[in-house]
Amino acid sequence: MDKPELAAFLRSRRERLRPEDVGLPAGPRRRTPGLRREEVAVLAHISTEYYVRLEQGRAPRPSAEVLAGIAGSLLLTPAESDHLHALAGTAPLQTGRVERAVRPSILALVERLPQTAAIVLSAAFEVLAWNALASALMEDFARLAPAERNLARRAFPPDTVDEAPPPYGISDGAEFRRHVVMQLRTSRTRYPNDQQVSELVEELRTGNAEFARLWDRHDVQVAPVLTKTFRHPTVGSVTVDCDSLALTDRDQYLVLYTAPPGSPDADALALLGLLAAEDDTATARTT
Repeated sequence: MDKPELAAFLRSRRERLRPEDVGLPAGPRRRTPGLRREEVAVLAHISTEYYVRLEQGRAPRPSAEVLAGIAGSLLLTPAESDHLHALAGTAPLQTGRVERAVRPSILALVERLPQTAAIVLSAAFEVLAWNALASALMEDFARLAPAERNLARRAFPPDTVDEAPPPYGISDGAEFRRHVVMQLRTSRTRYPNDQQVSELVEELRTGNAEFARLWDRHDVQVAPVLTKTFRHPTVGSVTVDCDSLALTDRDQYLVLYTAPPGSPDADALALLGLLAAEDDTATARTT
């Protein structure tokens, strides 16, 4: 807990607000800018004495609940709220939901990338955006209902499906399944109020024994995947470099599949690109 920095940060955020910003009457002219300490305390549902001690750098570490109340009373942005918790040495309470809207600039990038199969994934493995080459390499996501555009469901189909192969014939099916479980565990913790995430986890736990077994291991360490081999029904095996770029502002991932220029795998991707160009249903789309 960095008490001096926490105190200074709280003062700076309080002094930038006006009473009317938080629904309070302006009242008589004030001698100092910003809200009064007692007003912040009332809005945060804590004692004025405790808040004053926080701004003086004399208070013990506040709980996550107290910090969430202060963040709300000071109208902090998500980044400011995270910074507040970091200064206090307390993990922030997560009350939001998975972000499923993709930035327009990322959508444009996905469409412009040459010789690259690209998809955008949410924190719950929902395919939010894709380009034509990704459709040709994996599947035409545009033909699927939004709930079916989920790689976790692809990795863990219901147990009624006998010996389901790994999705898209990928060579690292077992590793990918472990990655899915660990990432979903993190996402469920991060977004406890997102009903779709909770329902997805429950669906997979009750419907797939392998998911339930991996879930009960409580693993959270995710190993990076550098290459991946797809077994495509038309062009055969295609080994690609796999780069997952975190879009931290929305907790999304831009996944890029590429092959070294001049390699047989690059030729296979080029052929898939030609096939995609002939199929106007495989154009870049988003949910």
